[in-house]
Amino acid sequence: MASMVAAATLGGVSAACAQQTIRVGWTIPAEESKYWMMKRPQEFPDLGKTYKIEWTQFQGTSPMTQALAAGALDCATQAPLSLANGVVGGNLKAYIVAQHVFEKPGGFSVYWAVLEDSPIKKIADLKGKTVGISVLGGGTQGPFDMLLKKNGVDPKTDIKLVETSFSISEDALRQGRVDAVNMNQPFAARAEAKGGTRKLFSLSEAMPNIVHILEACRADFVDKNPDAVKAYVRDITSGMKKALANRDETLKVVSEVIKAPIPVLDSYLLKDNDFGRDPGAAPNFPAIQKMLDIYAETGMLPKLDVAQFKHPTIVAPLQ
Repeated sequence: MASMVAAATLGGVSAACAQQTIRVGWTIPAEESKYWMMKRPQEFPDLGKTYKIEWTQFQGTSPMTQALAAGALDCATQAPLSLANGVVGGNLKAYIVAQHVFEKPGGFSVYWAVLEDSPIKKIADLKGKTVGISVLGGGTQGPFDMLLKKNGVDPKTDIKLVETSFSISEDALRQGRVDAVNMNQPFAARAEAKGGTRKLFSLSEAMPNIVHILEACRADFVDKNPDAVKAYVRDITSGMKKALANRDETLKVVSEVIKAPIPVLDSYLLKDNDFGRDPGAAPNFPAIQKMLDIYAETGMLPKLDVAQFKHPTIVAPLQ
């Protein structure tokens, strides 16, 4: 009888471990591996069995950094600058476990647009103007600030910088609420199809081959739940492979998540004019280090070593 009780107790512990919940933050756009996991969970045998996911959507990476630092999330989409700010200002300790997208030569680069008939012809003309950015302190602000300073514009005093999420950036520009605004896919493709806007500058002018978004998990959570996080990273790896291998299905999945029409997505998604994606979702640590070095050189961050974000075994690609 005592043996039966012990077995039942151990079985309960095992079941509890098997159902570890990972609280995951996500945003729009460019997280196809996560979108596959959300909308096609049957394609991932461990999901819902080895571990479960509690999904929470955010407007950008900066608020997810705050949630990670506060212990409200276990894993989340991050930009290198957001993650570094969490380390410096929030004592966040985290591992980079995967990578979503980066800017590749000849591909899409996040850009700022103005109306076609706007008197703003160059970056210096932004002085005294209202400029939209997806989220203050997010991943795009680093190279944005660098470009403005290079062209004689102080991003803190010479412009009025306001949060304008990618999803409403086009409307904010056309309605005159901002004089210039950041554009990302699929919203850039939609705006370009309508016409009446033009590109003012792109982030690739400040920092080539930007790693835009990666996947990071709190170090304490990883250390406490290595098997669950390994399963999660295996699924991120698998999700990226599925996204790249089956573009037609990926178009459907992304449309279901971000509510953009498939014809709009089809004009760029996973084509040459899109972001780059590593087929195994592997983080490009040397590129991330270069970004951290540039931020340090410009005074935006203290010197940081990307090695602090590397886990010895839990990192994509995982099979």
